[in-house]
Amino acid sequence: MSLDRINPAQLSPATGFSHAVAATGSRLVFLAGQTALDGSGKVVGEGLPEQFEVALTNLLAALAAAGGSPADLARVTVYAVDVSAYRACAAELGRVWRRLAGRDYPAMAVIGVVRLWDDQALVELDGIAVLP
Repeated sequence: MSLDRINPAQLSPATGFSHAVAATGSRLVFLAGQTALDGSGKVVGEGLPEQFEVALTNLLAALAAAGGSPADLARVTVYAVDVSAYRACAAELGRVWRRLAGRDYPAMAVIGVVRLWDDQALVELDGIAVLP
């Protein structure tokens, strides 16, 4: 399996994401949306950075259970109930990402939503990984 991260020079600098990811491999893993739910099904974390860390941890746990690692992520979509707050926390969220998932960024998008399944959830992440 290999992921080729593509960031053309004529596009804006890719900071915290890749513009495109070309994947070759034999197994696709589709990761369901993960929020800041703990093992008992309760949303934890008061603020966006705390909830982002739990949601990313949950996404990576699902990926690991499928036999993958953060480097296998080809695509991640972030759903945020407050995009302005997400942008304001971007540096801190980037530090959380790098600590948990490293510096091999997938193709990413942040989408503003009115609400998520659980009213207390501020952010949700889903993804696609390509495993060998």
